[in-house]
Amino acid sequence: MKYESDRMQAVQSPIIPIIGELIQRYPGTISLGQGVAYYSPPPEAIAQLSHFLSDPENHKYKSVQGIAPLQEAIAQKLQQENGIPITDQNCVVVTAGSNMGFMNALLAIASPGDEIILQTPYYFNHEMAVTIASCRPVLVATDEHYQLRPDAIRAAITHRTKAIVTISPNNPTGAVYSQAALQAVNQMCREHGIYHISDEAYEYFTYDGVPHISPGAFPDSADYTISLYTLSKAYGFASWRIGYMVIPRHLLNAVKKIQDTVLICPPVISQFAALGALQAGVTYCKTKLEAIAQIRQTVLAELDTISHLCTVPLSQGAFYCLVRVHLERDALELAEQLIREHGVAVIPGNAFGIESGCYLRIAYGALQQDTAIEGIGRFVYGLKAITSSGS
Repeated sequence: MKYESDRMQAVQSPIIPIIGELIQRYPGTISLGQGVAYYSPPPEAIAQLSHFLSDPENHKYKSVQGIAPLQEAIAQKLQQENGIPITDQNCVVVTAGSNMGFMNALLAIASPGDEIILQTPYYFNHEMAVTIASCRPVLVATDEHYQLRPDAIRAAITHRTKAIVTISPNNPTGAVYSQAALQAVNQMCREHGIYHISDEAYEYFTYDGVPHISPGAFPDSADYTISLYTLSKAYGFASWRIGYMVIPRHLLNAVKKIQDTVLICPPVISQFAALGALQAGVTYCKTKLEAIAQIRQTVLAELDTISHLCTVPLSQGAFYCLVRVHLERDALELAEQLIREHGVAVIPGNAFGIESGCYLRIAYGALQQDTAIEGIGRFVYGLKAITSSGS
């Protein structure tokens, strides 16, 4: 007797819990695996909790789209920081994280059998969501620098295509897409009557003066652009599960149906905390990002010492490097060996849709500097040892 639907059997198992179980088996392992920030929410977020508790009405259901003060704060942030005005053509929906926003978008725009174009390497939860929605992920490889290939994306569009997904700054590669590339994608969505889903979870995490671009700010793009945001990364809010999406207003009824069924309303206590975080603003995030930028430099310098063992394409965003290891090894097996023998955890590239070659994702945002340096040192030493032994 089967206990799992055929649809769910087709969905890959999430890699983070798998690596997490291995880490638990080998105490003392330093994780360069899960993508979270090292810092906690700003004091303004915590201060809002007393305001939440002061009114018994806050323990009841609230608007499916999010409480009004948070809606207003998000609209102001979008206008000032992203160049996205909220008008009669679009609207904001507060979600339980941007993963929920992505699933909301899929269910609102696509029917079973429809196609969603993902760039590879892809974010594994996106590919999983497409499969759960009984849609077909159409995979388009990025170039050797993990940048978009607009001509290849255009060639992948069919009559069943409903959306093209971009993530910039990118998880898992750390690539930041140029304005020209994003405009090319956005324009082909307009021409073909499909949606551009832009995941911008790492909008503040850019380096070397590289700007973040929001496709929702392109002129006349509101009718077909869906923008996804989260507080998980920038404000240290991972467990609070709070994010938001900007959608064409003609999708609001569909999204409300989905969100009301799954969630009823976003967690109100988290919405209050989010309001406080946005009041603290991007200045809070920028002060924290200075430390991550320093750790990034250390990570890149250490990886440069083993450039004969691995290739590290340019990474100017998020807090990831996707490393191609010069070994004929299964990436998951190599990741397991690094945990077992060298006490350092990374994520295998198999999870991101890489079918050939041995790739490992290194995440450096979750750790204090000393621990991060120790972790990348273990990775470098381990890779040297494994390569020299031929095991």
